[in-house]
Amino acid sequence: MRADCRLSSVFRYRSFHLMSESVKRRYGGTRRRAQADATRARILTAARARFLRAGYAATTIPEVAADAGVSVQTVYKAFRNKPGLLKSLFDVAIVGDDDPVPLAARDSIAAVLNEPNPRQKIAMFAAMCAQIVPRAAPIQLLAGQVAAADPEIAALYRQMRQERLAGLAGFAAHLAAGGHLSNEITVEHARDVLWTYNSPELFDLLVNERRWSIEDYREHIRTAVVAALLPPS
Repeated sequence: MRADCRLSSVFRYRSFHLMSESVKRRYGGTRRRAQADATRARILTAARARFLRAGYAATTIPEVAADAGVSVQTVYKAFRNKPGLLKSLFDVAIVGDDDPVPLAARDSIAAVLNEPNPRQKIAMFAAMCAQIVPRAAPIQLLAGQVAAADPEIAALYRQMRQERLAGLAGFAAHLAAGGHLSNEITVEHARDVLWTYNSPELFDLLVNERRWSIEDYREHIRTAVVAALLPPS
């Protein structure tokens, strides 16, 4: 009986010890991920400020690293190179954070797709434009300016535009599948209308140059897209 008790005690001790080590490893891994995420966020914040203040060509990785308070090697490890850093800035600007969840899988997109009223869908689309485009447009416009002189950035700029076009093509197809488009409007035409009103160039013209408010910009997108794509109510 005493031997059984001793064996039971040893088993419980070893089990508790193994469980404790497992918890420690999980906690350590979670803490390291949180630290890595915080480091990435500091680098992205520093890079965005540098790129938009000094320009892409004039910005160096050592400057970004110094601004972020990290080593140059840390920046290269996280983003590979300067174009990779610019692409990450664009991705974060589109979704609003650095989580590895694409925009198409976000709850905000699901809410638009699940909304039964087409006019409300367009209103939600316009509201998303008013949130996303002010963040993303400066990065897209910067890439466009650099593209003519830098083949690698030119390829990245084409990728940015293609990703945006593909997303809007999906929304146009969704509107068509729901029977929401006017009879004469094709999916391709709807895609191009959405592409135009979602463009960084339109935002730059109306908000940056003509000093429209974000509210006026959002309402312009809503009314223009409804008029261009949906049948009269």
